Amino acid sequence: MAIEAQGLEIQIGARTLLHPTDFHVAKGDKIGLVGRNGAGKTTLTRVVTGDMLPSAGKVRISGKLGYLPQDTHAADPQQTALDRLMSARDIAAIITRLRKSEKDMTDPDPDIMMKAMDRYDRAMQDFEKAGGYAAQSEAIAMADSLGLPQETMEQQLGTLSGGQRRRIELARILFSDADTMILDEPTNHLDADSIEWLRSYLKRFEGGFLVISHSTELLDEVVNKVWHLDAQLGQIDMYSLGWKAYLHQRVVDEERRRREREVAEKKADRLMKQGIRLHAKATKAVAAQNMMRRAERLLSQTSEAETKEKVADIRFPEPAPCGRTPITAEGISKAYGSNIVFAGINLAIDKGSRVVILGYNGAGKTTTLRLLAGEEQPDTGEVIYGHGCKIGYFAQEHDTLDLDVSVLENLQHVAPELDDTHARSILGSFLFSGDDAMKPAKVLSGGEKTRLALATLVTSRANVLLLDEPTNNLDPVSRDEILKAIAKYEGAIILVTHDEGAVQALDPERVLLMPDGDEDLWNDTYLDLVAEE
Repeated sequence: MAIEAQGLEIQIGARTLLHPTDFHVAKGDKIGLVGRNGAGKTTLTRVVTGDMLPSAGKVRISGKLGYLPQDTHAADPQQTALDRLMSARDIAAIITRLRKSEKDMTDPDPDIMMKAMDRYDRAMQDFEKAGGYAAQSEAIAMADSLGLPQETMEQQLGTLSGGQRRRIELARILFSDADTMILDEPTNHLDADSIEWLRSYLKRFEGGFLVISHSTELLDEVVNKVWHLDAQLGQIDMYSLGWKAYLHQRVVDEERRRREREVAEKKADRLMKQGIRLHAKATKAVAAQNMMRRAERLLSQTSEAETKEKVADIRFPEPAPCGRTPITAEGISKAYGSNIVFAGINLAIDKGSRVVILGYNGAGKTTTLRLLAGEEQPDTGEVIYGHGCKIGYFAQEHDTLDLDVSVLENLQHVAPELDDTHARSILGSFLFSGDDAMKPAKVLSGGEKTRLALATLVTSRANVLLLDEPTNNLDPVSRDEILKAIAKYEGAIILVTHDEGAVQALDPERVLLMPDGDEDLWNDTYLDLVAEE
């Protein structure tokens, strides 16, 4: 077995995410791991990969494991994209020797320079023997298939957008020659062509993989098994079925559970009534207690299975009053090193206006939002905030969250005027109730981080929302709530997204095309560009 778990149990505080469970992922297993946001899917993958310890049980991994987490911040920002990609294979140590030798070859000391040249020659020979050039060509071709042109591969990771870094990490895992892969939301930040290439790759992949995805199209095409992580029962329902057959079987199973629930309730009701009658007789007290316990057991075995799953009450704040034009950008430019992202952009955001920003990955969409939010400063030009402007910024990489403090503390940081009760009430509407409010933000899944970041907007009274991929990592029900909130919001919204549904909910008036900064009135022909950019 590539991955084998025995008696695996996961507890977070007082909550049991997974009762003791056995499972395995073998060669040829293409498993879709599904469940509502917060069910524990990401936590389960972190336990399997060794990033977290289980409460009980063990996981054994044989062969090489490739893991794509949701967080893309871990890599060295000074490393080039190509070196990051190549580090996934055994030639990584040789590349490190080459880079060290290159640096020492510029040393003014002749002895150090000569020794470095000798080391460089030896490292280059080892690189050639290890098939380094062929591997490098393969890596570049794979990156290109995921929308990363060769010039991007020469840039440092710190100069790339969040979407580009995410693609690099995905390409790195696919390039790693892993026997088994765990992929957490691999289609995030991918355009339509890249998603199609990824589907084809996963269908051809001969090893085993476990994929978390809210893309039903991906699951429909690539998985041959579905595991449903039930947040209420703390168990994995395993289906050796493709996606469509799984959906049908889930409906059948839910109907069976509903009938079992009705039968159990009727039987428990009879037992409870008998117990109450017997309890009146002192000689029958023990029998009465036994009947009541049996009734309680019957209900406990079925009640949670039929409890309706809660939905986050996602809403945006009532905007504070502001002037006619809350934000104006005049001639703003931004470069990272020698990479000029964009230059001379002009933009005026009027009260209540709705704008969508389109452009290929790396065109500067996220950078534009960061400049407007004041998270970064432009190299030239300026961002001018009008009378009463209040900004609410949702970052695609959740940069606005403090991962070292709790969920509750994150909300209190942005709204210190809230007392504990009011703050917990807001968090409860976003499905952070009880002990969940005290969880460290760093252990949250991508969907939970999205909900927390949205919760921080509720208290802001923002009249301009800057939303960067707000539907990423959300299950379909939560995504629908976001779309409703976007449609109802009365303030101004500037939106960056690959989600056509989010653009339709926004109903934009204007479109800003990056990196040129051309502005146009919105028309539906631009909708074709949303998923492709």
